Amino acid sequence: MAGRAVVGTMKFTWRALESRFGPMEADAITIADCRAHIEARRKAGIKDGTIHTELGHLRMVLLWAERHELIDKAPAIERPTKPEPKDAHLTKDEARALIDAANVPHVRLAIMLMVGTGARNEAAMQLTWDRVDFDRRMIQLRNPFDKQRRKGRATVPMNDRLYEALEEAKKGALSPFVIEWAGKQVKSIKKGLKAAGEAINRPDVSPHMLRHSAAVWLAEDGHSMHEIAQFLGHDDVKTTTKVYARYSPTHLRKLADSLAI
Repeated sequence: MAGRAVVGTMKFTWRALESRFGPMEADAITIADCRAHIEARRKAGIKDGTIHTELGHLRMVLLWAERHELIDKAPAIERPTKPEPKDAHLTKDEARALIDAANVPHVRLAIMLMVGTGARNEAAMQLTWDRVDFDRRMIQLRNPFDKQRRKGRATVPMNDRLYEALEEAKKGALSPFVIEWAGKQVKSIKKGLKAAGEAINRPDVSPHMLRHSAAVWLAEDGHSMHEIAQFLGHDDVKTTTKVYARYSPTHLRKLADSLAI
């Protein structure tokens, strides 16, 4: 997993796993151990989504150990059911208000970039000016020199407002990174985003919500699931359909019409 964002998350999940699983032989782990972990974490107030991730990382490491013949066979890891994706999203009016409420230039630009491209937070923070094509009005979210596998990084066109914002930002750029502060790359806008969200009475806003909102708007405008999947960088249109088809005004419409009496 070297070089992938999940490495940072795994450092935190190991803190939750180490006391129970650390002293154990890998192939001695049982379903009962998994259930004991689940019960203890729930009693500690931890949500099932977090527990699902923790045990998923344990499973990932055990399967790796099996592939590299460090253990004969990876034991079965039981996890709680993965919760449904969070449904909260911004309306376009709320997104406009959020941009206006962002009083720091790089936070405002990051919001515009993420809602204008549907980019994931990491992709937006790592975007460099050499991948912003002003002549063709295209943005390449995937770094062609990065050999690590990255989720959801497509090449997408920019709308007029985003084009103007990026063009203005480029004039004062002090680093290769599009989202910068004082000439240095910005790795997180969570603090500034939260402040802007609180100003418009949406304290729940997050970088992921910006991407999710963009996808919802695309579906609401009636674009096909295949087009939306390509725009978001989804490998499988089934993922897009499962989450966003219900927002489309045409979804199941013909079936409903067939039931008219």
